[in-house]
Amino acid sequence: MDEASPEFLNKGDNAWQLTAATLVGLQTIPGLVILYGSMVKRKWAINSAFMAFYAFAAVLVCWVGWGYRMSFGEKLVFFLGKPAVALDEKYLLKQAFSGSFPNATMVFFQAVFAAITLVLIAGALLGRMNFHAWILFVPLWFTFSYTVAAFSIWCPQGWLSKLGVIDFAGGFVIHLSSGVAGFTAAFWVGPRAEKERVNCPPNNIILMLAGAGLLWMGWSGFNGGAPFAANTLSALAILNTHICTATSLLTWLLLDSFFFGKASILGAIQGMITGLVCITPGAGINCIKLKH
Repeated sequence: MDEASPEFLNKGDNAWQLTAATLVGLQTIPGLVILYGSMVKRKWAINSAFMAFYAFAAVLVCWVGWGYRMSFGEKLVFFLGKPAVALDEKYLLKQAFSGSFPNATMVFFQAVFAAITLVLIAGALLGRMNFHAWILFVPLWFTFSYTVAAFSIWCPQGWLSKLGVIDFAGGFVIHLSSGVAGFTAAFWVGPRAEKERVNCPPNNIILMLAGAGLLWMGWSGFNGGAPFAANTLSALAILNTHICTATSLLTWLLLDSFFFGKASILGAIQGMITGLVCITPGAGINCIKLKH
């Protein structure tokens, strides 16, 4: 048997999973880097973009160092796995806990999900958090919060997974956890100075739309990769994702027009992101319990 093509490997599923992971990666690098850097005042642009850029790299290193096995490895306690290095050749070439592809593919796919979660938290702290504090926050929150949620819900051995909790592609593990973390962090960091809140226009609207567009299109991999196969459920998830997002965007524009007298670009982006987040927990659920 060819070691590069073991019996369990489905080349189509493997190719789609790697493509989906790359699409999710592009949501952050360059998607959210561009979006964050262009939506704030010019003096905050570099710091905001750099926060996202650093978080993506830091999480990937932490992920292969100990995070993946804490999230999807052998159980340590009922809500967490044992920390261990994932970069082991024999381990990486074995079949993943779900899907017809190796652990190497699963490690990368789950890594970009972990990374974007930290970058989403950064969105709540733009223009008001010291970068050195962010350097410490990223690995600490990743280790003691993200891995707990991922193991509990997405790992077959997790206690919430065993209770039947379904999170198709990250509504709880990613969006709710990052939202709560961002809200809490913003509370403790405190508000921006009063003079900074009076007038805070984006520094580059065209680039802001480009970043938002990368985030939207990249969501095909975000939700489409959740079934761990190139099948009808992945097609259903992708279609549902884009229809919901377009509907949410248009609804937001209508509400802007009704309440404020005109549609706005920021409103359109808010509507887009709302639609993407809302559809994620159940984008491809079709009367079947799925594991991420």
